[in-house]
Amino acid sequence: MNQIYHRQVGQAERRTELLSVRLGNQEFAMDIRSIREIRGWIASTHLAHAPSFIKGMINLRGSVLVVVDLAQRLGLPAQEPSSASVVVVVESGDKAAGLLVDAVCDIITVTDDMRQDTPETGNETPKEFIEGLIMMDNRIISIVSIQKLMPSPELQAMAEQVEPV
Repeated sequence: MNQIYHRQVGQAERRTELLSVRLGNQEFAMDIRSIREIRGWIASTHLAHAPSFIKGMINLRGSVLVVVDLAQRLGLPAQEPSSASVVVVVESGDKAAGLLVDAVCDIITVTDDMRQDTPETGNETPKEFIEGLIMMDNRIISIVSIQKLMPSPELQAMAEQVEPV
């Protein structure tokens, strides 16, 4: 059952800034407060025994950073990175990771009224990583949960045992 929230008169409307990125022909957005930096794609080092959605690791100023293929993590077809690909470095708590995307699109300001629930699909995978949807300019943009996309503590530990190159 959907719940409808009404703003009280005089109550400030909450606004959130999101960074929108492109994966193939789909657009996704993430909370800009979780983003540490945006960098171009550089070749990554393979991480043995890692799940297929892990593209590898890169050296980020002396620290090992696990790179997640965001498309594959969300159940979309994986694509080989190109010189146009981008790594969005995100943080959640004390964890950091790189999210491989095709392109960075825009910074958008969203109000709570613009957000919609993720529809039921009979499969929990999309809802696990998607916090909601935004309808903007005849586009549907999915909001990803940075916290849920972060590599597992075990995977982080495996990567941290590798010496940065």
